[in-house]
Formats: sequence, structure tokens, C-alpha cells
Amino acid sequence: MIRLITFCLLLSLSFYTTLANELGVSQKEKNVLIDLFKSTNGEKWTTPWDLESPVHTWKGIKVKDNHVVEINLFRNNLEGTLPESLGRLRRLTHLNLAFNNITGVLPKDIVKLESLKVLRLEMNRIKGSLPTGIGHLKELQVFSMFNNFLSGSIPPTFGELENLIELNLSSNNLKGIIPNTIGNLSKLEALGLFENNLEGSIPQEMGKLGQLRELVLANNQLGGEIPTEFGQLASLKILQIQNNRFNSYKGLQEMNTKQFLVFDTDEKTLNPKFNDIQLQRTRMADTKFEDVDENE
Repeated sequence: MIRLITFCLLLSLSFYTTLANELGVSQKEKNVLIDLFKSTNGEKWTTPWDLESPVHTWKGIKVKDNHVVEINLFRNNLEGTLPESLGRLRRLTHLNLAFNNITGVLPKDIVKLESLKVLRLEMNRIKGSLPTGIGHLKELQVFSMFNNFLSGSIPPTFGELENLIELNLSSNNLKGIIPNTIGNLSKLEALGLFENNLEGSIPQEMGKLGQLRELVLANNQLGGEIPTEFGQLASLKILQIQNNRFNSYKGLQEMNTKQFLVFDTDEKTLNPKFNDIQLQRTRMADTKFEDVDENE
């Protein structure tokens, strides 16, 4: 009986401790969420928040140690702009607002979210340039903004994100070169730059991406030679470089053709062992870059 009472007391204490943590969100952080609700037409969301209810009950919100650590409003009919106040959620680790109708530009203070691990804003209508201060997000593992209206160049500071596993900037209006600092991303497994206006040569430093499994550079204006360093990309399974302006594909001959699941290139005069490959042809949307709700 004593053991049962003790167990019940401990269970009760754990419950109320958890509840207290969830209910203890500061008014400052709650105000940020209210800003997001109001600036993205929250009343018309697919599942709107009840602002009179506790924060931890709101759709897509996770609270830990009295702080908001996750916002997941994937495909929830958000319309409008992102509030500058988002940068105040310093404990936020996951922000997934993908597949909505968000417009405007990225808040400049988004680079203050130094605990952020996952940033998913794909399939929106966000415009403007990428923040040069992106390198401050040292914990970032996923940065995905495909299918927006981003312009300008890719900041070299992306090369400072040493924990980055996935970077997808496909289907935007980005221009300029691929910064050679991308070669610093030793943990990178997926890089999507499909369908932009990128030019210049592929930096040879990309040959250092030993964990890279997917590389999608198709539909740009890249030129020059395919780096011979591509032969070092032993983990690569998906390579799509078609519809560019390369004048030499010799670098591909350094690669092991048996490693590929998908191989798409315009080259017609490669070594015969490439011509003989019977590989699955796929589109960008068929790769892992197609987003899913992280809670599904």
C-alpha cells in the first residue's frame, strides 16, 4: 500500500511539474506567437489557435522548460508576413511553416535564433535575399526554402553551418556563383540548388563533401568543367546536373557509376560505361527534398 501511495505521489508530482513547465511560457514569448497569429491571418488558418487557451494546447506548439521550442504549422493556410519578433524565441529549435502562403521577406532577426536546428519554409511566396548572418545559426541541421521567390546570391556564410545536413534552395531566383565555402559542410547529405540562375563553375571544394548523397544542380547556367574532385563523392546516390552550360564532363569519369540511383546529365559523349548505365530518371519532387509534415 505504501509503495502504491508513493508511486501515485511521484506520478502526480511529475504530471504537475510537466504542466507547470508548459503553462510557464513567459508573456514575452506568448506575444511573439500572437504576433505570428495576427500577421499570418490566424483566424483563417486551417486549424487556428484559441488565444484564450494555454499556449501548450495550441496546434504545432511544443513547450519545454517554460520556453517555446517548436512551431510546426505545416500546410495550415498561413497568409501574410513573418513578424520581426520571431527572433525573440531564443530557445526555438524547430520552425516548420512549409506549404503555406507566406509572403514578404525573412525577418532580419531570424539569425538570432541560435538554438534553431530545423528551418523549413518551402513552398511559400517569400522574396528578398538570404541573410548574410546565417552563419550565426551554428546548431542548424536543415535549411529548406525551395519554391519561393528568393533573389540575390548564396551567402558564403552558409559554409559556417558545420552541423548542416540538408540545404535546399531550389526553385528560386538566386544568381551568382556557388560559394566555395559549401565545401566546409562536412556533414551535408543533401544539396538542392535546382532551377535558379546560378552561374560560374562548380567549386572543386565540393569534392570534400564525403557524406553527400544527393546533389541537384539542374536547370541553372553553370559552366566550365565538372571538377575531377567529384570522384571523391563516394556516398553520392543522386546526381542531377542537366540543363546547364558545362563544356567538359571529364570529372564524371572519375566517379564510380555503380553508386548511382539517379544520374541525369546532358553529356552524350561520355565514356561508354556511362552510356550503358540503365538508371532511374526522376524529377526534383521525387527526391527527399519533397517536404513532409515532421509530425506525420
